[in-house]
Amino acid sequence: MIRSGLSVAERISELIEAELAEAEAGNDAVLRRSADEMRQVLRKPREVTVNFSGGMTQKCWSVTRGDGDYRVIYMPVAGYFSLCVESDFGPLDIGVHGSALGCFGSV
Repeated sequence: MIRSGLSVAERISELIEAELAEAEAGNDAVLRRSADEMRQVLRKPREVTVNFSGGMTQKCWSVTRGDGDYRVIYMPVAGYFSLCVESDFGPLDIGVHGSALGCFGSV
């Protein structure tokens, strides 16, 4: 359960931490390795503008450092994470949505 009284960034960080801790405690070696790799690129959530098809934009929260190709974003309006591709115009949603680790591991 996420504690009350947290900032948006703190709430997002707690969501991710709970997800990673669950993966690390499990028996799935691939999930444990993915969780470890994700921890290495996590960043303090920061607000960014994400581009969507059709020219729409939305304020979201970047939760991983970009690797030059992809980064994981939290979409607060939808309440889930997205894998975005880096572009000249900022992060571009590519339609991969769900858990933080699921989006991260899909690359």
